Amino acid sequence: MNALVIAAVVFVCVFCAPLLAFMLRGALPEHHLSADTKDTVRITMALVATMAALMLGLLVASAKGSYDTQKSEVIEMSAKVAFFDRILALYGPETAPAREALQGAITLMVARVWPENVTQTAGLKPNASSADTLYHAIQNLVPQTDEQRALKTQAIASVYELGQIRWLLFAQTGSSISAVLLIIVVCWLAILFFSFGMFSPANGTVIVALMLAAFSVAGAIFLILELDNPFGGLLRVSSQPMLNALSQLMQ
Repeated sequence: MNALVIAAVVFVCVFCAPLLAFMLRGALPEHHLSADTKDTVRITMALVATMAALMLGLLVASAKGSYDTQKSEVIEMSAKVAFFDRILALYGPETAPAREALQGAITLMVARVWPENVTQTAGLKPNASSADTLYHAIQNLVPQTDEQRALKTQAIASVYELGQIRWLLFAQTGSSISAVLLIIVVCWLAILFFSFGMFSPANGTVIVALMLAAFSVAGAIFLILELDNPFGGLLRVSSQPMLNALSQLMQ
């Protein structure tokens, strides 16, 4: 189930809550709608509203933190790729097979992580064969000078660093948002909107205002779920840093 479907379900749940309250209000005894009752409900709903706002803030912070972390890792990886290629270039022309293997591995990664079809799931699992080809190409180098030996050592270290970042991206594919926590927050919001409907006049202005508020809540949930999926949906991490690095390879 994608973020748009979940947001639509949240909108229906939250918006239907005050509509249900409109229908149930007529069946309640008059003293249940007195001024004292309204004041008590208002105080208790303020507590629910505060808890819901805090939880929404935590969900946003968690999703945004996960998104920013993976975005930073992509930028870091692109910089390391470009630097790695320069190390190989400084080593000498005998690194041409290794540089071609690096270019092929990055091209494959970009195609799998950022597929042209946006509905296709990003392939974050590293390609072991590409990584092995690159590693063996580096290991097969036979340095002739101290400078080449130092560059080969740095190149091997770069292979390890790139591999670690790549596997870290794959390890972070799980959601950082707890489904139970999200359901609880939606329930609190539905209760809050139910109270709005219980003591509000059932006219067109109120219904439109409640609909817009429910739409805003559903939009917030949608953004949270989109941020929690950095390599899919409308807010996916840009591939531009990796494309920029790819354009610098073999130059």
